[in-house]
Amino acid sequence: MKRLTLLFLATAAILPGGISHAAARAHAARSATLQLRHTALGSILVNRGGHTVFAFTRDSRNHDRCALVAGCTGIWPLVTTSGTPALGRGVKRSLVGTIKVAGARQVTYAGHPLYTYIGDAGPGDTSYVGQSQFGGKWLALNAAGHVVK
Repeated sequence: MKRLTLLFLATAAILPGGISHAAARAHAARSATLQLRHTALGSILVNRGGHTVFAFTRDSRNHDRCALVAGCTGIWPLVTTSGTPALGRGVKRSLVGTIKVAGARQVTYAGHPLYTYIGDAGPGDTSYVGQSQFGGKWLALNAAGHVVK
């Protein structure tokens, strides 16, 4: 958890006063991609670069609560899209949706709003799955839309 705090503080110094909006705009530049990747936790959803996408346990179906908590989207940026998300093999189109959050279209999967993690070490990294922060846990999702702990 110390690494999370330090990473947040470093980011806050670089992007004063607009972390969540800057993160949302950076991720909205093009359509999102969701695909599956085999990891130590099994086959989970990842983004275009192979980085784990997360669900937040404080969220409810199609409702983002992270955006309402100061600093949350600075560490856990929204997965946003400017068009229809591209899907890899095994990702179910019927489970993909979007919701409006902070002027962006956040991608959802089985009703779970999706996020990335700014401290992700690289493709396939699952070391932050199950971490508690901002009053909830951050979990991965499988192709069926179920959380992976």
